[in-house]
Amino acid sequence: MAVQVKVLGPGCRNCITLEANVKEAVQQLGIDAQVEKVTDVGAIVAHGILRTPGLIVNGEIKASGRVPSVNELKDMIKG
Repeated sequence: MAVQVKVLGPGCRNCITLEANVKEAVQQLGIDAQVEKVTDVGAIVAHGILRTPGLIVNGEIKASGRVPSVNELKDMIKG
């Protein structure tokens, strides 16, 4: 089963960086993951993210308001 990863943010520089870091982490892990970018502010708030960028892995908020490193993201995605 693929890991579900959502990057939440309106498109700011940090949001773009987080999305790139997530893709790099997934590639380094060599896992099947679906990475989704959520830019709609209403949808972001509905997910419980009040500070962007936000990261949700398999329905669980893993980060909000910061850009974790690729190594940190690998740990978050693995579980």
